[in-house]
Amino acid sequence: MRKLLSAASLLAALALVGCASEEGGLQSQKLATLKGRGKLICGVDGKLPGFSFVAPDGQYTGLDVDVCKAVAAATLGDPSKVDYRDLNSSERFAALASGEVDLLSRNTTVTLSRDAAGGNGLNFAPPVFYDGQGVMVPVASGIKALKDLAGKPICVETGTTTELNLADRMRELKAAYTPLKFQTGDQTYAAYLQGRCVAVTSDRSQLAGKRTNFPDPAAHTLLPEVLSKEPLAPATVNADPAWSDAVRWIVYALMQAEELGITQANIDAKLAEAKAKTNLADLRRFLGVEGEFGKQLGLAPDFVAKAVKAVGNYGEIFERNVGTGSKLKLERGLNRQWQQGGLIYSPPFR
Repeated sequence: MRKLLSAASLLAALALVGCASEEGGLQSQKLATLKGRGKLICGVDGKLPGFSFVAPDGQYTGLDVDVCKAVAAATLGDPSKVDYRDLNSSERFAALASGEVDLLSRNTTVTLSRDAAGGNGLNFAPPVFYDGQGVMVPVASGIKALKDLAGKPICVETGTTTELNLADRMRELKAAYTPLKFQTGDQTYAAYLQGRCVAVTSDRSQLAGKRTNFPDPAAHTLLPEVLSKEPLAPATVNADPAWSDAVRWIVYALMQAEELGITQANIDAKLAEAKAKTNLADLRRFLGVEGEFGKQLGLAPDFVAKAVKAVGNYGEIFERNVGTGSKLKLERGLNRQWQQGGLIYSPPFR
């Protein structure tokens, strides 16, 4: 038999989940706090080229940074209204749970234990980069495959999925090895460059990014094996599902914009076309000319247009930061749109 919620419990639940927004719909408590503060506090790595990296002038750039900017633009109307907090892998979940950051956009893998209420209790947005774990070695080492690392020291950052994946793969190979564990990425890669280990392991995208800052990038190579699945996604706490919904659909909007051919350069023209042509129902709803998508999320009607105008669509974000035109020169691979055989797929905006 079901028990009825007490009045106190009901009021507490309503206070946690949301309140009426200025747009007329349900708004999360986190979103209300964010708007009152006028800033999005976004947890990032800060030292990972291509994803989040601080330039000498103090400006943050990267794919994860652009996600922060898109959320700020969609929620606050301005992509510059972001305070970035550099977090290492051991700090990130505690910072999110405590409310120190509103959003974690920090090359974080979606896993059951991180998502489950009995684990870290996170809510993940759609993956913004489908990756896999790799291993990097000096070319001069002559190491060609993972099995060649038997009996050798391997550098790994602790508190990450890479630490566990490495142990599992070496166990499958029945190969003993010595894991040299470090608290931060800086310590991990410094030890590798100092020759304290003969290999370093992490997400393949991270290895490629870190390698760009090595004294001689060409002296290091990635082994061919992919050790794991690593879908990297922004995360929020699961205590505020309305906030998680808003972040989720802002990310989906960037993906859907690419599918529709809406870019940072043509967003104003597309918006004008949507306003002028009443028969373009899907475009009008997507860009907020009609319908209540924004209201349902506690956002402004034109939240999609604001996000795309700020950072471009998903394809533009990828290419600018990690694609073949960037220093990382990564192929899109699994990060292609679904029509091209990739995994980037937005549910319908209906």
